[in-house]
Amino acid sequence: MISPNTIQQILSRIDILDVVGGFVKLKRRGANYLGLCPFHNEKSPSFTVSPAKEIYKCFGCGKSGNTISFIMEHEKYSYVDALKWLANKYGIEIEETFATNEQREQQQTADSLYIINSFAQQFFSNTLFDTEEGQDIGLSYLKERGFREEIIRKFQIGYSPEQRDAFTREALAKQFNKDLLIKTGLVTNRNDQLMDNYRGRVIFPVHNHSGKVLGFGARILKTNDKAPKYINTPENEIYVKSKILYGSWFARQAIDKADECLLVEGYTDVVSLHQAGIENVVASGGTSLTQDQLRLIRKYSNNLTIVYDGDAAGIKAALRGLDMALEEGLNVKLVLIPDKEDPDSYVNKVGANNFREFIQKNKKDFVLFQLEVALRDAAGDSVKKADVVNQVAETISKINKAEDFTKQQDYIRQCSEILKIDEAGLHALVNKFIRDKIATQERALPAIEAKQIEENSSKAEATNYDDATFNLLFKDELQEREFARVLLEHGNKPGNEGQPIADYIFNEIIDESLFDNPEIIKLITVYKKAFYEHDSAKTEKSFFIYHPDTSLSTLAVSLLNFPYEESEHWKKEFNQSTGYQKKLFEKSYEDFMRTITIEQDKSLLNYLKIGEDKTHEEIESAVNYFKLRKIKRMLLENQVDMEKPHTPAEFETLHKTHEHLKSLEREIVQKAGTVIIK
Repeated sequence: MISPNTIQQILSRIDILDVVGGFVKLKRRGANYLGLCPFHNEKSPSFTVSPAKEIYKCFGCGKSGNTISFIMEHEKYSYVDALKWLANKYGIEIEETFATNEQREQQQTADSLYIINSFAQQFFSNTLFDTEEGQDIGLSYLKERGFREEIIRKFQIGYSPEQRDAFTREALAKQFNKDLLIKTGLVTNRNDQLMDNYRGRVIFPVHNHSGKVLGFGARILKTNDKAPKYINTPENEIYVKSKILYGSWFARQAIDKADECLLVEGYTDVVSLHQAGIENVVASGGTSLTQDQLRLIRKYSNNLTIVYDGDAAGIKAALRGLDMALEEGLNVKLVLIPDKEDPDSYVNKVGANNFREFIQKNKKDFVLFQLEVALRDAAGDSVKKADVVNQVAETISKINKAEDFTKQQDYIRQCSEILKIDEAGLHALVNKFIRDKIATQERALPAIEAKQIEENSSKAEATNYDDATFNLLFKDELQEREFARVLLEHGNKPGNEGQPIADYIFNEIIDESLFDNPEIIKLITVYKKAFYEHDSAKTEKSFFIYHPDTSLSTLAVSLLNFPYEESEHWKKEFNQSTGYQKKLFEKSYEDFMRTITIEQDKSLLNYLKIGEDKTHEEIESAVNYFKLRKIKRMLLENQVDMEKPHTPAEFETLHKTHEHLKSLEREIVQKAGTVIIK
């Protein structure tokens, strides 16, 4: 992990305008800056950056965050990688801490493998472009395939010479560790002699999400029936094949903008499509899709289009992993390339524009295509058709996220029509698969967890929530968020007699049990602890905006989002309102106030009050709400107690308590001007 001292240095140096401005052209508008959103396509700028709050917000797609989360979202980095990127930008030396010696050794090994791979990539690229063998064999092959030099350099493609130990000698001369060289797969040990593993092959470096070289794919050029066409890096500390998508480093921003990921099989497919200007494409490396790869795709977009060869092998490869893709919530389409072509050859044959049009016109729904293929194989056999019905029902049952309910129902309707079976019957079969899955999961649960689930279900049923209850819960949620926002915005400001506002708030509301949202409870607890320990740095807004706990930083950013600003419509109305400005400047304020009679004038008055300091009202409103909530809960507890058997004296005490609480409630309501709905 990166040490707290390093993180603090990074946070003290970063400037959101400097960082975001490196990716987005920003123009000043009032206190904020405006530009075209880098996360979705737009013609009118709606991406806003606030230097004062150190946050950004797009009013078009809704994405928001801080400087670190911007780098994470834009570059698809992890939190640690984003910090390292910022440290490198500002020249800050990274100090890392490790819980165990084993973790330290693993990190050191990973760092060493990255260094070796970087050296190897440069060696292969130099061999390709700067040696006679590389130009005559490697470069000529790539140019025959239609690759231009700029795309070869972009993907850092290289060539490994035929000489048995050309790379090995260079690496050993640089004093790289022999065991680590073998671990990278670049060097092999035969008869106690080290030699190159990728001799006479074109080399495709495989990059991770931050552009570092994880490993290599090496394609043979000579005809050799015994040698494999491709050799890939063996799995090690940094190269795990099931978690890698070739080309993701180059495609991440294009996928974001297009909100679609094209998936192909091979390295050359990716390179050819990029050269044609189709950059939202990655490759699975010719293997079945894994859950980790699908999750990586979902990180970029929920829309996946698989572009494979149209032969039987291509269809079979495309259908693998379908159920996993549906479980991950991806919208999956399939395009099959015709005429025994692959994406690489087809885009070179028809051109970029025609290829794009072909993709758009020939997208097939994955579930329906699978059904079509299965029915074709069944060929009227009733037994096989029954298997097909079961297969499609099981597939549809994988679409089990609440937000995908409508999609599931659409599939049931369409598939029942294609199969010519009763829709209700297919629906029942899908539900059976869902129940079976749930039953299997429940059997796997420990007895104590199963008991807890049963208790929670009973409590939920006994509660009998209705719509009104959920509306009240939603209102409470908003009030809790408003309280947390007030604390972040105003907690450090001086209140009456110089008393910090946070001190006043905590004295007025000391019971965290009044809050239901666990994230807000966490934020208040962290703030309160820092406040009473007089750690003022940890009560600043920026501390929470850049908090390493992403749940806290996300909450802080959402609470401190941009206030409403005057719209162009309002400015136009204000400037064109007959006589308003003249009235404002020619009359005294009191005289002008007396002219406010019509609704439009009242709106204007509210407009003029936009800049007023509402701090006191916001604080009192937040505090009073939770005072009322506490009194309400005490009233309910007292009411429950009154319903139990008591002596006359005890009952009189409870009754007086009830009257006192109601009096307090009326007092707060009168002070706040609140209406209580019974």
